[in-house]
Amino acid sequence: MIQEIVLYLSPQEASNDQSIRSHIAMEIGCRTNEIAGYTILKKSIDARRRNVKIRLKLKAFIGEEAITAESFLPRVQNVQHKEPVLIAGAGPAGLFAALKLIEKGYKPLILERGKDVRSRRRDLAQLNRTGIVHPDSNYCFGEGGAGTYSDGKLYTRSHKRGDIQEILQWFIYFGASENIAYEAHPHIGTNKLPKIISAMSDCIHACGGEVHFETKITDLLISNSAITGVKTTQGKIEGKHLILATGHSARDIFELLEQKGISIEPKPFALGVRIEHPQSLIDTIQYSCQVRDPYLPPASYSIVSQQLGKGVFSFCMCPGGIIAPASTAPGELVVNGWSPSRRNNPYANSGTVVTVDEKDFQAEGCTGVLAAMRYQQIVERRAFEAGGGNLVAPAQRLTDFVAGKISQSLPDCSYVPSLRPAYLHEVLPKPVHDALQKAIVDFGKKMKGYYTHEAVMVATESRTSTPVRIPRDKFTLQHPQIKGLYPCGEGAGYAGGIVSAAMDGQRCAIAIAQNASHIP
Repeated sequence: MIQEIVLYLSPQEASNDQSIRSHIAMEIGCRTNEIAGYTILKKSIDARRRNVKIRLKLKAFIGEEAITAESFLPRVQNVQHKEPVLIAGAGPAGLFAALKLIEKGYKPLILERGKDVRSRRRDLAQLNRTGIVHPDSNYCFGEGGAGTYSDGKLYTRSHKRGDIQEILQWFIYFGASENIAYEAHPHIGTNKLPKIISAMSDCIHACGGEVHFETKITDLLISNSAITGVKTTQGKIEGKHLILATGHSARDIFELLEQKGISIEPKPFALGVRIEHPQSLIDTIQYSCQVRDPYLPPASYSIVSQQLGKGVFSFCMCPGGIIAPASTAPGELVVNGWSPSRRNNPYANSGTVVTVDEKDFQAEGCTGVLAAMRYQQIVERRAFEAGGGNLVAPAQRLTDFVAGKISQSLPDCSYVPSLRPAYLHEVLPKPVHDALQKAIVDFGKKMKGYYTHEAVMVATESRTSTPVRIPRDKFTLQHPQIKGLYPCGEGAGYAGGIVSAAMDGQRCAIAIAQNASHIP
């Protein structure tokens, strides 16, 4: 007999195999020795009551052999001499497009402006130590894209479960923990993701594909409204298919498209700050306890508010995390957050951002197809100036921000380049600042203890998503003007995170194969 059941267990019980088996037996009404095995289908935390429970949805095998999930076996092949497909960017969209192309019998040629993960790590260390930004090797650019060194969260709002499971199984195949297949909010961690990304690249090479690092695209070669290749810093490369998966910070690519008259559109996004609390405080709030149960993970939160006609919400929450400098150009300051796999740092940080649109862009004098991008740049430059240079970040205590006064001191913070007390109303556009002020008070009502002198706001969180959208046909996924050009992933406006970007990369690879099959 096979039964699907749901158990609500204490954190300690949920971590113990014999305890789980005992509860299965009680739930079904059998002896524990009749349970041949079980498979966890979904695991989540129910913290709605004082006694926090772990919700386990599982499949139990009673009186018959347990059926384990089939091992994931990728359908790879040697494509060294197959038709090439150019891929701009080695982020999740580009890497997963390459893997799917190999399955379909095409040779992927990935062109990545940044460095491999190992070399990239050294540039990030220098970035944190000196405040000097390498424009092509930073938290946004390089092997694995922005996700490699900025947390590795794998959850998505997409409902295409089959596609999501395939992405997760690929990650497990390359070395991720199997628990990402059933965790409600799967997370790999910045300390583990680089090795997994390297394994992906090694697989692509082993199948005859190519990954070219420090190869920046400088021009698109187009003839008769069709892609014929690209110019790069390493020379000209021919190809009639180009998957444009450059990520949300490739401003030079957006400018290139505008210069060439290739249609792009400004896109609303969200902008604000990183807010950091002591992790112990967030644990107390979310778990209703003085000390977190050692069998529970560091607590997270997700919170929203509507203020002054704008949505304000937490974004990319990092329990046990670190705030990092994510700038991609000198003279600009961007912050992001990440967590190691164990999420064992003493701080919890989250982007706290406000939706901005065309009216906001115009108020800062930004118009045209790159209006949102220019607006983004203006705020990042203000943040850099307010910090005084070297990626020192302007900051205020949460209570001082609401009171409109400069902080006389700042709490300890995970941000390595250091903080400088500043008036954030001089950095943030007024509609963003005012909506944040009201939302923070509202958040404090929804999460008792959130609004505290112990928390600090760090500016600026501005790379929540791409500031442009690159149009594509809904069926062929090609740009409506340029045959063979496939806008893809976060940078084109079709994804928002590692998993959704990976799924979009796969979709573009499948579209290339389907479009080719329809050519007479």
